[in-house]
Amino acid sequence: MDVAYDGEEAVRLAKSGNYDAVLLDIMLPLKSGLDVLREIREFSDMPVIMLTAKGEDIDKVTGLEYGADDYITKPYNILEVKARLKAIMRRNRMPKEAAPVKEDGTIRLGKLTLDTDNERVFNDREEVFVTSKEFDILKLLAGNPDKVYSREQLLRTIWGDSYPGDVRTVDVHIRRLREKIEEDPGVPRVILTKWGIGYYCRNESI
Repeated sequence: MDVAYDGEEAVRLAKSGNYDAVLLDIMLPLKSGLDVLREIREFSDMPVIMLTAKGEDIDKVTGLEYGADDYITKPYNILEVKARLKAIMRRNRMPKEAAPVKEDGTIRLGKLTLDTDNERVFNDREEVFVTSKEFDILKLLAGNPDKVYSREQLLRTIWGDSYPGDVRTVDVHIRRLREKIEEDPGVPRVILTKWGIGYYCRNESI
């Protein structure tokens, strides 16, 4: 276990080490925890749990938008922290629901190509960086076109039954995916919404 005493050191350690999970306080000197999280998500999808002040809901929402996997409100019980860390690392190792994959290990949907062996996404031959959770969602939806998944189904399938978060996590990840792969995220053509039900990809999308 390594400890960073400021945000800049946290980024340096994250880049140089191979960690099972990161426990990240929002209040850090030199660089805030949210800035650290944003930088980590530029090069890694390692699980990150944010520590937030009591009642700071805006920090929780922003943390999820930046790619946090979970959050704990201070003051906290160390046993809760250990339990959350164990749960998040266990979920990260869980096998995901399989989606139909071609013999060459790809899923194609219009201009979108998913390299399932290496978790890479290409949009019209241009590579798009996505996190592991974003890839899992896209793989599931693109690999099962026209099948609508509820937010609850996606939460259970991608994050696992023991995940303590709620369906807002799904909405945040869908929004981030749309920002990365849609020509106009406000009028999505790849990941569509079935109002009142959930999300899906359509065969003729893109």
